[in-house]
Amino acid sequence: MPLAAPVTITTRPSTIPPIRHLAPCPGTDANRILVSKSRKDRPLPAATPIGHAWRTLSVVSLASVLTGLGGSAMNVALPEIARHTQAGATAAGWILLGFQLTTTVLMVVFGRLADLFGRRRLYLIGLATYTVAALLAGLAPNAWVIVAMRVVQAAGAAMLLTNSAALVSDAFPRERLGEGMGVYVASFSIAGLIGPTLGGVLADGLGWRWVFWFNVPIGVICLVWGGIVLRRTVPDNRDRGLDLPGSLLVLITLGGLLLALSEFTRLGWGHPVVLAGLVCFAAGLPLFVARERRAAHPVVDLGLFRDRAFTFGTLASFLNAVARMGMVFLVALYFQAVRGDDPVQAGLKVLPLAVAAMTASVASGFLQRLMSARALAVAGASVTTCGLVVMLVVMSSTMPYAAAATGLVLIGLGSGVFMPSNTTAILDGLPSARLGIVNAMRLMLQNTGNVVGTGLVLSIITAPLPAALHERVFAGTLSHLNGGAVEQLVTGYRWALAAMATVSVLTVLACLGRRRAT
Repeated sequence: MPLAAPVTITTRPSTIPPIRHLAPCPGTDANRILVSKSRKDRPLPAATPIGHAWRTLSVVSLASVLTGLGGSAMNVALPEIARHTQAGATAAGWILLGFQLTTTVLMVVFGRLADLFGRRRLYLIGLATYTVAALLAGLAPNAWVIVAMRVVQAAGAAMLLTNSAALVSDAFPRERLGEGMGVYVASFSIAGLIGPTLGGVLADGLGWRWVFWFNVPIGVICLVWGGIVLRRTVPDNRDRGLDLPGSLLVLITLGGLLLALSEFTRLGWGHPVVLAGLVCFAAGLPLFVARERRAAHPVVDLGLFRDRAFTFGTLASFLNAVARMGMVFLVALYFQAVRGDDPVQAGLKVLPLAVAAMTASVASGFLQRLMSARALAVAGASVTTCGLVVMLVVMSSTMPYAAAATGLVLIGLGSGVFMPSNTTAILDGLPSARLGIVNAMRLMLQNTGNVVGTGLVLSIITAPLPAALHERVFAGTLSHLNGGAVEQLVTGYRWALAAMATVSVLTVLACLGRRRAT
């Protein structure tokens, strides 16, 4: 961690936000107290004009579209991939979960490396890794090789995601940050808008391999543009240490927890894989905390969580991810497994969520000129909750599409407002040298929520069904069976939506808690 020079606090007009003091971790030097000053007090350097900020945003947004397309296309195309590769329920689930778990456990490690060696370098390496892995995944002979290549893709995605919001936050002045963050988050919505249809068209028309191969030309374009636009920065040489034992403990502890949470409903608590994951978490957590409290260069700055506003903000990110993650996959799978639609039809039917999210994300930046980012985060989480309740109420095997589209639009609007607003509230005012690790910690918790949410959804929707039918659910062929199998799956959907709505209510409470703490 960079050693901060003593800060003299001067009296400011009441319109300036109060300065937040983040207490240091016990055992660390007092000079490492992080004092967050408003970006209004830090004018944009002359060498970084607003034009460069928008060019940086174009690189980040293009890479976000790339990774977002890969995920949203996969949500719709997974049944087709499972059929052609003869993947069982375990392999099909790990095509999704393996990517999310790997991305999550590598977040804080790459966040620290970005602060040490430069965001530009790590960002371009991430782009190259993601693109090459997509090429190899399309050549895979079976489902488990796809899982392995998705893990490599996840390492590249972790390098990109860790740096994206930090690059945007560092490039834009405070008065324009909301706009930049809104466009950045909207890029994921654009991917969500195009991805489901693209995934259905590619899988149904050109074959499942093109679900991976379409990433390659986009990745090459993004890599070239990033090499031209992104500027080399000189890392802070005052803090060059890397906590290797702490990084290893992050991988063991968090990886063990996510593995156990992802697999316990399918394998049971007594399965050796689940038990091994729980043992790694239980043994690793106290060792990790003890290590970070005395490390000279901690990989995770535990002192950040002494700031209640930061704690509530990251908690809200986690809960929101649990509540909304898997919604596109859940609805696309519903129309295939319950209603018998093909991938293209299913992809088209989830478009309202992506359209609403994209519109709300772009608008949120301009709304932040009228309302605080914290107030917008509360409003967004509340609208998402309403959308989940609508989906729960109308869920049935004959659910009218108009009712489903209404719920999807509300979820999209709420998520589109919440994500950029909450991210801005967390990162605003942080010094540049701390953006990488703080953003990585935010993303680590958010992606942990993604893994927990995906595992929760996959487990709950299949819980009412016999284990022998689980494979038909993921292949999208359950609707071909006679009897009560479809109604059992609909019951699982109701349980899953009820759980997601409950977690979304907790997100609203966390946002309110952050406002009170601030």
